[in-house]
Amino acid sequence: MSLIRDLADQIVSAHRKDDICLPIPDYTLNTPPPRIDNESAADLNELAATLAAIEMGFIEKDAKTIGKAWSRMVLQDGGFDPFKWPSRPEHFDLLPWTRNMNPKAFKECPKRLGLYGVMPDADWVKRMVEAEIPTVQLRFKSEDRYKIRKQIRESVKATEGSKTLLFINDYWEEAIDAEAYGVHLGQEDMETADLEAIRSAGLRLGLSTHGYAEMVYADRFCPSYIAMGAVFPTNLKKMPTAPQGLGRLYKYAQLMNHYPLVAIGGIDESSIHAVVKSGVGSVAVVRAITQTKDPKAAVKHLQELMRA
Repeated sequence: MSLIRDLADQIVSAHRKDDICLPIPDYTLNTPPPRIDNESAADLNELAATLAAIEMGFIEKDAKTIGKAWSRMVLQDGGFDPFKWPSRPEHFDLLPWTRNMNPKAFKECPKRLGLYGVMPDADWVKRMVEAEIPTVQLRFKSEDRYKIRKQIRESVKATEGSKTLLFINDYWEEAIDAEAYGVHLGQEDMETADLEAIRSAGLRLGLSTHGYAEMVYADRFCPSYIAMGAVFPTNLKKMPTAPQGLGRLYKYAQLMNHYPLVAIGGIDESSIHAVVKSGVGSVAVVRAITQTKDPKAAVKHLQELMRA
């Protein structure tokens, strides 16, 4: 165990000043390290990196994913180096050529979806089309199925003949019926949505992720794009993880750069340029548009900041 502790300490020390380090989650305090069945070199590296990742503030499932990736990196790159960080698809057992080889890959969307407005209703979608925003998502919340269908039909109609791409949040059945461009789902929706129906209908699929484990899971479905967040604090919805921050976003974008990527969560005009520098091709915003006096001007300004 002393060797594992020493390796973990080296990793933490090497990355202590990196922006990927966050406060340690409360539930990990005073938690003993996970057990291993044997002490092969791969297991030692995996356990050490898992322990280090927990101490760097990663949640348990992400820490375990990092541990496995670190073990692969050591084996593939020929030795332990605490200053390295797993960053290639093969470290995480991802296959960047999957889309070309996988008949179940979802229909492609542009690699760079640009400014991505997440709007509460069809009226806001119409305003975004008039503002010529590249991508918009309808995130309408209701228990009334009639209102849901009406909002989706109106949103689809608003984008017809425009250059604005429309994704529907959650309501995949209604999106199929209305022949929307695409659907956006959260991790919790993956167990209940009929992915084959979405794929067969030719809709694009965007998936939310909140760290390494969920990105690896999302990759299995070969979606059209992957959303990563929350980058910064947001009170618009309850998030399953703490804000990821720019340091982790940069690592995520490097790893998943074979996908169209959308950064989301608390992004505004003060941070959008730094977010774009991560390499993501799209930035999703809500309040940076909806809470301004002139949403159309806000769209233009945000796009200028993205290009700066």
